[in-house]
Amino acid sequence: MCLAVPMKVVSVKGNTAVAEFGGLKKEVNVELVAGVKKGDYLIIHAGCAIEKLDRDYAEETLSLLGGLKK
Repeated sequence: MCLAVPMKVVSVKGNTAVAEFGGLKKEVNVELVAGVKKGDYLIIHAGCAIEKLDRDYAEETLSLLGGLKK
């Protein structure tokens, strides 16, 4: 099973961004998503951004995922 997770963009350089989730930073390819900028939330799957998310929706989803750890 594969899981795509929301991550917050902390920097962008060309078609590559650094995105963060739960303290983990990962370099991701953003070539498939137009206009990615610092502060955006993206759905990341297999190292590639596949969709931009609304900030409120992303933060709600992250909160729900955080509850699964307990």
